[in-house]
Amino acid sequence: MPPVVQLIGVRKTYQMGLVTVEALRGVDVVINQGEYVSIMGPSGCGKSTLLNLLGCLDRPSAGEFFLGEHDVARLDDDALSTVRGARLGFVFQSYNLIQQLTVVENIEVPLYYQGRSEHESRAVAEELATRVGLRERLTHKPYELSGGQQQRVAIARALANDPLVILADEPTGNLDSAAGSDILGLFDDLHRQGKTLILVTHDQSVARRSTRTIRLRDGLVESDVRNEPFPDRGGAA
Repeated sequence: MPPVVQLIGVRKTYQMGLVTVEALRGVDVVINQGEYVSIMGPSGCGKSTLLNLLGCLDRPSAGEFFLGEHDVARLDDDALSTVRGARLGFVFQSYNLIQQLTVVENIEVPLYYQGRSEHESRAVAEELATRVGLRERLTHKPYELSGGQQQRVAIARALANDPLVILADEPTGNLDSAAGSDILGLFDDLHRQGKTLILVTHDQSVARRSTRTIRLRDGLVESDVRNEPFPDRGGAA
């Protein structure tokens, strides 16, 4: 199988007045199906820029980026949006749930944009809510849930379109240690099920749960190492 993600000589520059900022300065990364990868590095190293590129929210200034079979670097905005909606799932630190919608309705949102029927969307959303332990919370709204429960909704929503890659940006950053451990247990489960996970974190204890850690510094890959098996993988979900 071809790589799920392939970056070849990727650069990203921003023009800030008369100053050109090189956020990424030639990044080469290959991620295969089913890998669980954490991305780390100090502030300003290029983590956010790389996540935006991987999430098809931006395009590289130079280099090649393949997401599955798609040469993403050469897609126009409409095609990029289509790929993003069909092939990617997102989990954010701040959950990004729609406060006016219930749990099940929030999970249905990606399916709406894929043109799925109301009946099919509801069935998928209810199954995913059950999968993340929220079967009894289907009609609750985000403000009626704990932070950990809201992040479970976000994970279920990310799974709704059966994405090629799940991208997570500091997914435990707003959670206490117990809730964070539960969420990481869910990621462990997804990894065991063969999902491809890319997680941005500043927390070494979170990165240890992944099977591979890529460290950035000054817009370049400083290291790319395989992690030792995590002893508590498959903990509480």
